[in-house]
Amino acid sequence: MKKEFKIISEIIKKNTRVLDVGCGDGTLMKFLKENKNVDARGFEISKTKAQNCIGKGLSVIEGDAEKDLQQFPNSSFDYAVLSQTLQAFYNPEKVIDDLLRVSKKAIVTIPNFGFWKIRLHLLLKGTMPITKNLPDEWYNTPNLHMCTIKDFFNFCSKKNIKLDQSIALNNEKTSSINTVNLSLKNLSSELGIFLIEK
Repeated sequence: MKKEFKIISEIIKKNTRVLDVGCGDGTLMKFLKENKNVDARGFEISKTKAQNCIGKGLSVIEGDAEKDLQQFPNSSFDYAVLSQTLQAFYNPEKVIDDLLRVSKKAIVTIPNFGFWKIRLHLLLKGTMPITKNLPDEWYNTPNLHMCTIKDFFNFCSKKNIKLDQSIALNNEKTSSINTVNLSLKNLSSELGIFLIEK
């Protein structure tokens, strides 16, 4: 299991209700169900991936988070998880608002476009970089809104969203992000993992 998912599962408390938005193949949901006794529901835009999850015995709804999160009542879940998907939405601000409406807390992970290797690649080669977390070419990438750890920090501050936990991930190593080390973590981290609430 990916290090990112291990961190997410450490954040999530046992015996809670979790909505995994963009659940993919259901790896995280399956782990949470088996190891944390979590009531996990998935939300997935890909019909094939949703059917694969259902085939594994997971409870998954096929739908588009930008339009279909409205079907869930307020505070239906303890946690909503959005793993490396925020940058692919047309309106990420609305998705965050919806996540924080349907759940008490949300865990959002973002590939950090401020990572030094991405900056260096762009500076030296003049082309959009391809990395482990950003494997697509510029013309076929699902990413619409490039975002850095610093951008997300500033967004939360502007929107009065509370950052309960901010974790930087780089090569399997984790560290805490705060206002003092924000610029350094923005430069040195591949991924940001945030626990947020209204």
